[in-house]
Amino acid sequence: MTTLRVLGLDLSMTATGICLPDGTTRTIKTNQKHGDRRLQYIVNEVGLALADDPWGGDACELVVLEEAPPGLKGPAIKAIHMVHGAVRLRLVDFDTPFAVVNPTVLKAYATGSTSADKTAMAMAAYKRTGREFGDDNQCDAWWLRAAGLDWLGHPEFSLPAAQRDRLTKATWPVAKGNPS
Repeated sequence: MTTLRVLGLDLSMTATGICLPDGTTRTIKTNQKHGDRRLQYIVNEVGLALADDPWGGDACELVVLEEAPPGLKGPAIKAIHMVHGAVRLRLVDFDTPFAVVNPTVLKAYATGSTSADKTAMAMAAYKRTGREFGDDNQCDAWWLRAAGLDWLGHPEFSLPAAQRDRLTKATWPVAKGNPS
């Protein structure tokens, strides 16, 4: 198992998927009746995930976020941008490097197809590692963590070169664990 600490986040106002550095996944669920306090709850949960280091070392070397899906309109797009802004501010405040990966790039990395659906993403994870998830948010977060580890040179499994090359389409920071 890798010692790099990479966190994957599939951000949403209602159900944020999170993949912890050890590969554990969960969903941060919120209730609409709590309004904007949901942002505070999500940011606090992300902060706990970043601080959870049983080895007593530094925080995460990298956090990988999925970009807002294309085609969202109205309240949904406003909500996702609010979540992204709140979480990114938390990451910036604590000097945590992060990357943002477009959903089509993530799909192509995971499956080889930019138009893969949620089932194809889950099947790709199952075929590569035998992993199953509680929901598609966890699956996406897991793939985001896998992409970050791969980008840093520590892939947990092999993928065809064409799929790995898709990661060049994301904007990657110079992360703590990245020698370049």
